[in-house]
Amino acid sequence: MEKLKIVFMGTPDFAVGILDAILQNNYTVVGVITAADKPAGRGQKIKYSAVKEYALEHNLRLLQPTNLKNEAFLEELKSLEANLQVVVAFRMLPEAVWKMPKLGTFNLHASLLPQYRGAAPINWAIINGETKTGVTSFFIDDKIDTGAMILSKETPIDPEENAGQLHDRLMHLGSETVIETLALIASGKATTTVQEEKGEIKTAYKLNKENCKIDFTQPVEQVYNLIRGLSPYPAAWCFFADNEQEWNVKIYDAQLEKEAHDFPVGKIITTKKELKIAVTDGLIKVNSLQFPGKKKMNTAELLNGIAFSENAKAL
Repeated sequence: MEKLKIVFMGTPDFAVGILDAILQNNYTVVGVITAADKPAGRGQKIKYSAVKEYALEHNLRLLQPTNLKNEAFLEELKSLEANLQVVVAFRMLPEAVWKMPKLGTFNLHASLLPQYRGAAPINWAIINGETKTGVTSFFIDDKIDTGAMILSKETPIDPEENAGQLHDRLMHLGSETVIETLALIASGKATTTVQEEKGEIKTAYKLNKENCKIDFTQPVEQVYNLIRGLSPYPAAWCFFADNEQEWNVKIYDAQLEKEAHDFPVGKIITTKKELKIAVTDGLIKVNSLQFPGKKKMNTAELLNGIAFSENAKAL
């Protein structure tokens, strides 16, 4: 049984859950690598990554290189004398980094590879209406998420689950998978499977303003899946237009109502407590949303302060 000396690389909350599991299972983490600090929010205050916060709390050796090919960084990384590197939600590594440790570098990805390689696998699995997803551990190679797979674990996606809920479940499943992968590597029993690209391979593209915008001409299920697939972050958005006013609105929570109706697409239909938007084959009932400069609120709170006309529509 080889004693593992691990360098962990990651940035967001998802990675924190897995780093925590590694420490809880008494593995030795000799260093943590995370993104450089950057200003965020209105005040442009310097914000630490979730992994940095965790590493500081647990007195872990921390590196924050801006350039992973920088000689000084590579020397410092080598000086940690790790024999294994674990990567979770970080960035693409140069060969000089991933080839450094004797036992290799493995990544945990939040999808059933080869499906949903890329930056946002949790979101796209829901947006595309998948009924299952999972996590995969694999040894890194020179491309993105293409390396030989070690372990894969599957879980169903609930038809009403949003990206935040699935994120938390996959973090737990990912933690179990990483701990099992570490045990296999330490005992020399890790075997790998090459990723087979059969049929349609779907990609987990980076999320941007364009692919987060709601198109109300789409079927009701697609609109609903986009909303839950982007909730709570970064949130699906659209414009509300009424009486020559227009607002950029984020929609966080909705329900779908599949039914025939005669409303034009995009029409906003309100009662005292409910707001629905007409799509081709049904209605989207909006439960919580956010107007510019306001806090996130439920629909009843919004309708307390605003009255929409008969001509109001979502664009």
